[in-house]
Amino acid sequence: MMPHLTQIKETKKGRLALFLDGEFAFSLDADTFARAALHEGDDLEPWQAEDLRKQSETRRALDKAMDYLALRDHAAGELYQKLCRKFDAPSAAWAVARAGELGLLDDAGFARRRAAELLRKRKSRREILQDLAAKGVDRDTAADAVEALFAAADGDAPDPELENACALLTRQYAARLAAGKRDQVAAALARRGFSHAVIRAALAACAQEPDPDTDT
Repeated sequence: MMPHLTQIKETKKGRLALFLDGEFAFSLDADTFARAALHEGDDLEPWQAEDLRKQSETRRALDKAMDYLALRDHAAGELYQKLCRKFDAPSAAWAVARAGELGLLDDAGFARRRAAELLRKRKSRREILQDLAAKGVDRDTAADAVEALFAAADGDAPDPELENACALLTRQYAARLAAGKRDQVAAALARRGFSHAVIRAALAACAQEPDPDTDT
């Protein structure tokens, strides 16, 4: 038996709710509804109803993607992961692809901006790479962004990762160092992703700094 379109009702969000055989089935955006040329009293083929439902799902996924992107930049992988929490995988993938076609996604640019932000927050190279991976940035794109970030600091400029480790030592771990808990502090930095070489250099630099409370 073919589903019977018993009612079409506009929703508060401007979509058109379709009722099949007296029960709400799904809603369509105005463009999809216009293309379908539907009228109350129409009989729909089962495949037609299912196709319209899928079109509804993909459009809703795109609308949600636009909402996410209006709040902040996203990597394509992160956006896909978020959409999959609310929509089926094909709809989420279509929405991400469409956002890319509209020029709203730039994984390389996102990775560069995110890496720079994390470096300012005293993150280690490994933590930055892990964060980018969690955001859905592929390994090569993440590696390129991090390498570019650290390469920009080459030359006479101090190593930014070493600077971050030193800043953490003086701001968060100074009391432990003063108490002689050097190994605990080194382990804490290692858990934050700093390499053994950076940790040794930071501890050495900190040990060489004069005590600010000592009279000169």
